[in-house]
Amino acid sequence: MIFSVDKQRLLALHYIYPLPLQKLQRLLSPVDVFSNFEEAPPYEIANALQITLQRAMQISQSFRQIATFPFEEAYERSNIFPIPFYHPFYPGQLFDISSPPTVLYVKGRYSLLTIEKQVAIIGSRKATTYTKTAMDIIVPPLVKHGYTVVSGLARGADTMAHETTIRVGGHTIAVLGHGFNYIYPKENQVLAEKMAEHQLLVTEYPPYMKPEKWHFPMRNRIISGLSQALVVTEAALRSGTLITTECALEQGKDVFVVPGPIDAEQSKGTNKLLLEGAIPVCDGHEIVQTLALFSNKN
Repeated sequence: MIFSVDKQRLLALHYIYPLPLQKLQRLLSPVDVFSNFEEAPPYEIANALQITLQRAMQISQSFRQIATFPFEEAYERSNIFPIPFYHPFYPGQLFDISSPPTVLYVKGRYSLLTIEKQVAIIGSRKATTYTKTAMDIIVPPLVKHGYTVVSGLARGADTMAHETTIRVGGHTIAVLGHGFNYIYPKENQVLAEKMAEHQLLVTEYPPYMKPEKWHFPMRNRIISGLSQALVVTEAALRSGTLITTECALEQGKDVFVVPGPIDAEQSKGTNKLLLEGAIPVCDGHEIVQTLALFSNKN
């Protein structure tokens, strides 16, 4: 059980130690360490969070230094809206993923998080014109039927997914692997600024956190977690795209895959997914119809 928590204290702790929800729960039950965190003995913090005593002492000291800093006001000045796990806009489907985020930081139209009809579209960072063609066929029917497109703002297929959705008048969400003080890749700076104004950027990382290679596999669970289904355009056999696919399958989501030429390196991963039972898709209407069929059965 997660008890009610003070938002100011939560934002302060999350700033210095962006812990997932399971770890926050350890600070609240069976003993409430969080409510008196600044006075808590470091060994209690270490035991609750399963970290070293030295790390617990560092966290305790940092917390005491910033506990009263006005985080909400500072975030507001930067147009950042923090959404703790108990906020009405926090997507309920994220409670079903591995290590739900304790806080989401968003820029843009945060009401998009409340839209149930969301489909993730991902693919290779080295996506070819084949992915561009696939986007032009798949995205418009999704937008027409009210689906929000979720992706990761990476170069290649992610960028194409966001840009195609915007071009045809739809809504799109980008899940980032870093804080808002950074944009990665840098060539997507303009796209990110546009999305921060008219669409939505989401991250589980406080603003100061830089892009790190291990952040991106972690953010993939949020991309798939937000979505009813996952669409894969192109992917090589060894691809980060397949990590997101694994997350979606673990979460019980439908995985749609665009078949590719058998001699294309960027289609070897997607064709392998088809052999393993993914749903082949050649048109966005097929996705809409399949999701509607499963929805009616439920």
